[in-house]
Amino acid sequence: MHRRFLFHNGIPPANMMFKTIVFAALLLLSTTDAHPKRGRGIEHVILLSIDGMHQKDLDVFVKNHPKSAFAALLKNGIEYQNAQTSKPSDSFPGLIAQITGGSPKTTGIWYDNSWDRELFPPGSNCQGARGVNALYDESIDFNDTLLDGGGGIDVAKLPLRLVGKKCLPEYPHNYIRVNTIFEVARKHKLHTAWTDKHFAYDIVHGPSGKGVEDLYTPEINSIAAGLAAVQAYDQLHWNAINNWIKGLDSAGKHEKGWATPNLFGGNFQSLSVVQKTDGYLKADGTPSPVVAQALLGIDAQLATLIANLKKSGIYRKTLLIISAKHGQSPIDKTLLNKVDPDASSHVGSVPVAHFTGDDVGLLWLKNGSDSASAAASLLTAAKTIGLLKLWEGPGVKTAGFGNPATDSRVPDVIIQTVPGVIYTASKSKVAEHGGFNEDDLHVPIIVHNPRFRAKKVSVPVSTRQIAPSTLVALGLNPHELEAVVIEHTKPLPELF
Repeated sequence: MHRRFLFHNGIPPANMMFKTIVFAALLLLSTTDAHPKRGRGIEHVILLSIDGMHQKDLDVFVKNHPKSAFAALLKNGIEYQNAQTSKPSDSFPGLIAQITGGSPKTTGIWYDNSWDRELFPPGSNCQGARGVNALYDESIDFNDTLLDGGGGIDVAKLPLRLVGKKCLPEYPHNYIRVNTIFEVARKHKLHTAWTDKHFAYDIVHGPSGKGVEDLYTPEINSIAAGLAAVQAYDQLHWNAINNWIKGLDSAGKHEKGWATPNLFGGNFQSLSVVQKTDGYLKADGTPSPVVAQALLGIDAQLATLIANLKKSGIYRKTLLIISAKHGQSPIDKTLLNKVDPDASSHVGSVPVAHFTGDDVGLLWLKNGSDSASAAASLLTAAKTIGLLKLWEGPGVKTAGFGNPATDSRVPDVIIQTVPGVIYTASKSKVAEHGGFNEDDLHVPIIVHNPRFRAKKVSVPVSTRQIAPSTLVALGLNPHELEAVVIEHTKPLPELF
């Protein structure tokens, strides 16, 4: 079974030199750690992303609800209390970190709305100037007002890549530069499944285009506003995951040759949506009534999931990992400061190719050599644009984000905003994500199995470490992940 809304188009890898380096590194490592022992008899790994969830949310919720499902999971789970998601903390790099073990400098995934200096615009037939807004969100659907996207991804809306003499569309799975945990699992004949919020999450397939056998991505942009509507949308994801637990496909049907996946999961949006509209009552994470209701709803769904694992007889064989692609900032509403949604207007006369701004600022310039001049102008306007810290040109490379002079996707200028600053014209929005501040980055990681003893781990960890941990749990070699080799990403500590 290969439930997908589009098919691999045979595009060769974008960076052959990059792939050659990775292959050589894998060969060097192939003689060591080739067959790590399966962690505690685990046959299934479920990965859940509660988008927007902070570690502080978990702390407050469990304190207020000691008999909750979250509290029960922690009684037989490892809680990583000092975990950080990706920088930037957007959904795309946030998830990609968890399923590859890599950061944007390695994966090439900076945002769902970024810039690539190498690709060509949609409809250009790979003619004219290179450089395109690489937009991989609901806008690439045929019709994002429909749950089925009007038929999925509209190829006419995709960026284009010149491969030899062929001009080929750059599907999301073509855009990622490294393999995923799903591809490694499939290589070893394990079953995989995932559910997410846009058809652009075709990206989880990885470069092969075939990593996830059952990919279910109903379009979230099609739903009405409000908690009830987004909870109904999330229910579609919960239904798919519970169907997989029962050995069914995402639609609840029996498929020949299909069984409960070895590696599966998905994301949930209800908390993230209401954080943006309702937020918190206090800086300590006391939720507003709507945010509290969203958390209670998630907790009830977790209880149902655990019950289904028990009924299916696989509870003790399953490792459950709960985290978040991103947090949301600010928790403290008194810090909220909405500013000019286009900070790039403050770069003086420097031509800007593209600006992405939520509670972060990413600038790609038409000429990278102008980065120092652009930075000088931005620093002059620091108070106006809520600038806390800035990296430009060579400083971007020095800070470990990659080299904008040689990598077609690395921004020329990166802005870290003052906590509470959001680049938006919205009157209703009270929080956003994408940035580098505490409320953006500090997310929970819970790893649960009923045979575990409760443990709290306070050492700093990254959500990138989830990727190799899933493979070790399934008895697979984490060094089969290209980003793990490149970035030396280790499994989560004190787990195996």
